[in-house]
Amino acid sequence: MIVDIHTHRFYPSEFLCIQNLSIQDAATILSSSENGFFSVGIHPWDAHIPSENEFSDLIKWAADKRILAIGECGLDKNSTATLPSQLLIFKKQIELSEKFQKPLIIHCVGCYNELFHLKKELKPTQVWIIHGFRGKAELASQALNNGCALSFGENFNEKSVRLTPIDKLFIETDESSLTIDTMYEKIAFIKAVNVREIVAGAKLIEQIAGRLSQI
Repeated sequence: MIVDIHTHRFYPSEFLCIQNLSIQDAATILSSSENGFFSVGIHPWDAHIPSENEFSDLIKWAADKRILAIGECGLDKNSTATLPSQLLIFKKQIELSEKFQKPLIIHCVGCYNELFHLKKELKPTQVWIIHGFRGKAELASQALNNGCALSFGENFNEKSVRLTPIDKLFIETDESSLTIDTMYEKIAFIKAVNVREIVAGAKLIEQIAGRLSQI
């Protein structure tokens, strides 16, 4: 199974795609009978203190069985929201990830020390996937050693791809016009493996589906 772990666009596909939604998007899409799979969260660019209604909506949508992951959420040094505000909102979404046993899709720019500190402090049981990872091999190694998984999109560092174990390697299109099968072919070539061997996304979806079927 080819899985697009994170995309901002909806497109008909023979592959499994997890479309990212804001809370506002979720209110429109998930209130309908829209089929598909999604993630929902508060981006660090929007991490000015949300209203209680927004948090209530986030909790409601996070419980929806069409929601396979929480996020994208995280920390960004370029956000106009203060770091304390970002940390507050991020921690609340980590709690949702743990409560509903759904992976966390993380956006991180310039705040990796804070991210790794949180990982050690909170000891989450759900997988943390750093999406759109572009960092060099040294940062990739640090992220992996801190228990994070990495998702690679159109712009990636080849050395980081090479050192990422298959079971910690996810692939996405994000906002790219490239198709997810093209991305799989690019990554498979760098890893010197068959596309069918890149299975972290498929295994994670199977795990989530198994848990949701018991609810």
